[in-house]
Order: sequence, then structure tokens, then C-alpha cells
Amino acid sequence: MAAPKTDREKTQKTIAENRKARHDYHILDTWEAGVALLGTEVKSIREGRVNLRDSYARIDNGEVWMLNVHISPYSHRGSAAHEELRQRKLLLHRDEIRKMVGKVAEKGLTLVPLELYFKNGRVKVQLAL
Repeated sequence: MAAPKTDREKTQKTIAENRKARHDYHILDTWEAGVALLGTEVKSIREGRVNLRDSYARIDNGEVWMLNVHISPYSHRGSAAHEELRQRKLLLHRDEIRKMVGKVAEKGLTLVPLELYFKNGRVKVQLAL
């Protein structure tokens, strides 16, 4: 019999998953990061119009950026629109970024988004090394 779910597990809802990354790469470590998004992007994600295939993350000047994530335009937008494949900043603690920089630079590993989900009303990404 499965253990009852905690409040935190109940509030997490998966939006998109990168199954190809789980198949193509050997996952050594994972982190949870917030994503800096525009309003129309969040609305489009709520509609499930996001694709993580061929996406990756890169570290530039102490900041982590997610690239090649396709978020389709929001269906009920007016004049407001967003670029579908723009770079999106990932929100992580400075010490987590330092650990990532060390591992990526030392061993030549890649950062890949595995899963995009809502957690307590906020969009989060599971980032794998």
C-alpha cells in the first residue's frame, strides 16, 4: 500500500517532460529551479503548449539560462506576444550555481531540463546534470 501524499506532493502538477533526455543521457544530479517568465508565457504553459525536446541550459556570467524551450503563443492574446524560443533565466541560489559551474567545467557535462511543472502556483523546472 502506498504512503499517503504530503501537501507538497499534492500541489505539484507536471506540464511537460523531456523523455528523450532521460533516454539519451546518464543523469548524475538534479536541481529544482524557478523560471523567469512573461505573463503570456505562463498562460500558454497552463494550456500545455510547451515543448522541452532539444532544450538545454547554459551558464553565463554566474547566471543559468534555459535555451531552445518552445512555448507557443497564448491563444487569447491581444497585442501582447512573446518570442517562442527566447532564452529564459533560471532562478537558483548562488551556491547551487557555483556547484554547477564546477561540475560542468571540470568534467564537460551538460545541463538539461527534464521536467517543467507547477509547484504551489509557480513554474519550476527540474534541471539535470
